[in-house]
Amino acid sequence: MIGPLQKLQRQNLERRGFESLILLLRVLFGLGWLLAGVTKIIGKSWFGEPGVFLRDYLIDAMGKSNVPGFYKYLIEHVALDHVLFLNYSIPLVQIVLGCLLVTGLLTFPSILICIFIHINFILSGNMNLISLTLYTSAFSLILCGRRVYMLSLDRYFKLENLFAFHKEESPLKRN
Repeated sequence: MIGPLQKLQRQNLERRGFESLILLLRVLFGLGWLLAGVTKIIGKSWFGEPGVFLRDYLIDAMGKSNVPGFYKYLIEHVALDHVLFLNYSIPLVQIVLGCLLVTGLLTFPSILICIFIHINFILSGNMNLISLTLYTSAFSLILCGRRVYMLSLDRYFKLENLFAFHKEESPLKRN
């Protein structure tokens, strides 16, 4: 027979285990972004000839049938006109996002920016297992709510309440 103390200890252990998995997911998600940025800087194709790899990628995306028309227009009239800026900013943003996620600083905004970048990657016609895994991880972290702040700088600096969704109390309940 399980006593009340043992039951409470088991519940606490289960909660800690779940929070540890969320922490691991956040850190691995951040490491994935960090490595994506670092490999672009170290890799010869991205910075060997600045803008060439990205320009070729964007032009290739415009020829794909699974890329929506509005996104082809965006590539043609915005991205290709700013390819050098994007060439340098994409790896930098990926590295910064990776560091923020690993340390747990500005976690919620970082996850939203990751989702925005993933949406652009998917719209450019590149849906693969890695992309799907990262996209799913981002939404999983958002659904974890406040648990995503375990062992984070957001919690240490008390920033977690900055991005929390609070329910407004009904005026009738205040009386």
